[in-house]
Amino acid sequence: MGRFAFANVTSRLCGNRIVFLCSLFLAISIGSSIQSWAASDSMVDPAWKDYKQVSGVSGNLNSIGSDTLNNLMTLWAEGFRKEYPNVKIQIEGKGSSTAPPALIEGTAQLGPMSRQMKAKEMDKFEAKFGYKATNFPVAVDALAVYVNKDNPVKCMSMEEVDAAFSKTRRRGHSVDIDAWGKAGLDGNWKRTRVSLYGRNSASGTYGFFKKKVLKKGDYKDEVKEQPGSASVVQGVTEDRGGLGYSGIGYRTSGVRAIPLSAKSGEGCFDPTFANASAGKYPLARFLYLYVNKAPGKPLPPLVAQFLTYVYSKAGQKIVIKDGYFPLPQTIITKKLGDTQ
Repeated sequence: MGRFAFANVTSRLCGNRIVFLCSLFLAISIGSSIQSWAASDSMVDPAWKDYKQVSGVSGNLNSIGSDTLNNLMTLWAEGFRKEYPNVKIQIEGKGSSTAPPALIEGTAQLGPMSRQMKAKEMDKFEAKFGYKATNFPVAVDALAVYVNKDNPVKCMSMEEVDAAFSKTRRRGHSVDIDAWGKAGLDGNWKRTRVSLYGRNSASGTYGFFKKKVLKKGDYKDEVKEQPGSASVVQGVTEDRGGLGYSGIGYRTSGVRAIPLSAKSGEGCFDPTFANASAGKYPLARFLYLYVNKAPGKPLPPLVAQFLTYVYSKAGQKIVIKDGYFPLPQTIITKKLGDTQ
């Protein structure tokens, strides 16, 4: 990976829109610590800091939002409670769209989301508080396209994935991919129907996939909408012709994450840390925690310390443990400054 690794991830996620987070990642990606870390084979950044307990941290912490982040939030909560046994943490993961209302209504201090807030969601938040919600990128996900472990398909282009999932085919593929023969397989696989598994509309993953793969086109009616990421993977595991999308952290031995190409005729890349960081894998994305932070005021100690734990060596090693990709210390240092 090169020195512009995370800048490339940012350009994949944000396109040509000029937003603060894109500018942040572009600016710090040229730093020497990013360059040296990205050049290594390890996901562990030697510059990560140990978490240090502080006094005055107590109370209840509620998290409502993304299912994709549900396992990560649970693992972070377990680690955080080892530091502060008297803290109570409640986690609910029913989809990213449940995070903004929870933050607005004050039923949660943390809003995990696998996508950025939509403009209308941010407008509602700002109408209530007079300022925008603040997001903290906490990990990188390579959104995977899964097939059954026995499926021999070697690669799919974004056009082919669109033609499998979408009835509008805005990427311009010439045929509807409703059988695996149309994706290049032969023999017994040629006539095997493509059986589709996806998320429901409350999911940030549903919205991200619709935007990035379908170009805001329409899903086919036959997509089997699942309430959670694990359900998508389980469906593909049990269905020989299955094709589904879910976070890389939900990969199991029953499925295979297939290599993807950004365009037909281009190289195919696996959803790995190296490929996501280098901008080669076309479905890399940031995972976020949204919070209610008034301008010029620090976050409440409990929320600030939870984020500090997430950004610590222990917190980022949990990201790796759960199958996602961590952040470099240069980015973490900048974002920790935003908690003040």
